[in-house]
Amino acid sequence: MADRMAARTADAPAADPRVAQRAGTRRITFYVALAVFAQESTWNFYDNRVPELLRELVPSVAVIGLLMGMDNLLGIVIQPWIGNRSDNTRTRWGRRIPYLAVMMPLAAVLFLLIPHAPSLGWLIVVIFAYALVMNSFKPISESLMPDFIAPERRSRANAAVKIASALTTIVAALVSLLLVDDHPRLAFAVPSALMLVAAGVLVWRVRDSRSPAYQAALAEDRRAAGGGPGGEQRERDAQGRAAQAAEEDAATLSSGGAGVGLPLRAVVGELMRSPDRSRVLLLVAVLAFGGAWAGVRSLMTPYGVTALGLSDGAAGGLTLPSGIAFILAAYPAALFAERVGRLRIMAAGVTVFAAAMVLGLLVRTPTVTVVALCLGAAGAAGFIVNAVVVLWNLAPTSRVLGAYTGIYTVAWVSGGFLGPALLGLLIDLTTWDLLLLHTAVLAALALAVLLRLARRHRRRAAAGEEVVAL
Repeated sequence: MADRMAARTADAPAADPRVAQRAGTRRITFYVALAVFAQESTWNFYDNRVPELLRELVPSVAVIGLLMGMDNLLGIVIQPWIGNRSDNTRTRWGRRIPYLAVMMPLAAVLFLLIPHAPSLGWLIVVIFAYALVMNSFKPISESLMPDFIAPERRSRANAAVKIASALTTIVAALVSLLLVDDHPRLAFAVPSALMLVAAGVLVWRVRDSRSPAYQAALAEDRRAAGGGPGGEQRERDAQGRAAQAAEEDAATLSSGGAGVGLPLRAVVGELMRSPDRSRVLLLVAVLAFGGAWAGVRSLMTPYGVTALGLSDGAAGGLTLPSGIAFILAAYPAALFAERVGRLRIMAAGVTVFAAAMVLGLLVRTPTVTVVALCLGAAGAAGFIVNAVVVLWNLAPTSRVLGAYTGIYTVAWVSGGFLGPALLGLLIDLTTWDLLLLHTAVLAALALAVLLRLARRHRRRAAAGEEVVAL
């Protein structure tokens, strides 16, 4: 019997490596989506409830707004640095999981403490600590995806993560509806529990020391320490005989300072000074479109009241269907991007978004506004799902994926901060009736930058240069 079993085993066809790769992609996508779902559940509930806690203790709305905006400022400062730090970490568990194993439970505990703060001073301390810790591991968890998943399949994985993130608004709303009125402190325990469960699953099931990107980083470390290939000359060739300052930064990326971790200054310096402006153009497009997206969504309620004549409640519901449209469009946008090119889908998505804003401008009724917002959200999905993937794929080495995740977040968050302010200024100069026009113009700016990036990419490919498929 044993001989027959051995014979059957020997005759059985070898496992298809593509099937195993797809299974691994689905597995790590689930774990990253779980981590992001837990993170964003606490963030959304934080945004819902903490302003009310502050309002009981702080009479000034401006001060409340300042305290609530603190997390964005911390993110701009911390996320590129912590992403770079994790890039340079080497442990038997890898470079991401050690941070998540500590920071996710700590964030869950801090979140649980928020409603128990005995005074305003303690409340500020707790929410500051919570925002600090949350911003410290956000780029780390998201960087697990490019660590494990091949460049050609990152869009669909990122779409799953974005869908998980979008669903957290429903979770926060349900927790508020079911628990806040009768058990306001207990309500904070639900997102905290989700965070602890996600942390446990990640630590138990994921070892990013086995990820292809981590193994590639170790190989580059060994080459750098041994003075092997991958030194300054190779980087100069890759950068197309850059100016001397750019060559020095690129050499630092390639050599790692003879085995020392890459400083964030060198990563940013190489990005900014490189003669290939693709990454800078992409970040400008992210900044512009992030401003358009955040601006129209944050100003839609007063637009509905002022320009459409709706009540506060009805105006506040204008964006709800568009959230569903985004969820439905995210995965198809990723699949199309992997087939026809990410830059094409991003440009098409921004075009649809801008056209939808013009539609809402020309036919100013509540129904058409909702339709325009839904079309715009579907178009926005094409950009949002693919933008960070393009930046990851343009990274010069797998040793900077965490830093690039943080840099992308800086561009997106900066757009989210500047966009509403810019659109608000334009409304002050004109009228609320033109909000959608101003939004369309800002989106058109992002489209112009994307088209320039695509043209440069095609010219480089036509000239015979080695380029990344975008």
